Amino acid sequence: MNKCIITVAGKGGVGKTSISAAIVRELVKKFPDSRILAIDADPAVGLATALGVEVKLTIDDIRKRITDEAPDSRDKQLVQAMLAEAKYQIYDAMVQKDSFSFLAVGRPETAGCYCGINSYLKQVISMMSEEFDFVVIDGEAGIEQINRRVMETVTHLILVTDPSKKGTQVVQTIKKVADELVMYKEIGVVVNRLTNDEQKKYINVGDLPILTYIKEDTNLQLTDIKGESVLDLPDNSNLVTGVDETLKALKIF
Repeated sequence: MNKCIITVAGKGGVGKTSISAAIVRELVKKFPDSRILAIDADPAVGLATALGVEVKLTIDDIRKRITDEAPDSRDKQLVQAMLAEAKYQIYDAMVQKDSFSFLAVGRPETAGCYCGINSYLKQVISMMSEEFDFVVIDGEAGIEQINRRVMETVTHLILVTDPSKKGTQVVQTIKKVADELVMYKEIGVVVNRLTNDEQKKYINVGDLPILTYIKEDTNLQLTDIKGESVLDLPDNSNLVTGVDETLKALKIF
């Protein structure tokens, strides 16, 4: 089995995190003996909740710890060198579950600035891809991480949109940026939160293949209200069946 690095991207509020969690759920079910890593690369930090994981330490916590010890934190080359030497500390931040491992990126060093953590995240993803059979990345909303080549080691790029015009425009923009900056093997769109089949006629994602349509999921809404994880969803829920179709379309199953 070839290693897979699956990144889920799209505009905010389209259900990326739930889909990322459901991907982990299905990989665990289909490949119980595989090494699976879930990375929450979105500063909103929602994947931990969706997977029922308690995060105590993030990659950015480690970055801050190292930079605080640097003689001159303004010396970017020195800080980067110290970060590179401290990669082993990442394992302190990794949460080990029975069937998968979890790692959270955390928040940026200052409001509105993601440069340092994105640079470090790139190194982390590259390193971690060698340790696991599957890496599932819940990406930051929009194109920032793609634009900074944080995801340049991706094998499968899943772009998520809702039926809105804005959502479909964002996935096309991400695709254009990814074509220039990211090496990926497979790409496709998941249209999430469809309320009726009539909407399909008006959805335009350009030349991107649509992997599946996922209708609104009342099971997911109830799970969220009850504070349960996506792992607890029934097999016949719209989210689970839709993600299953997505992974089959991408030939991961």
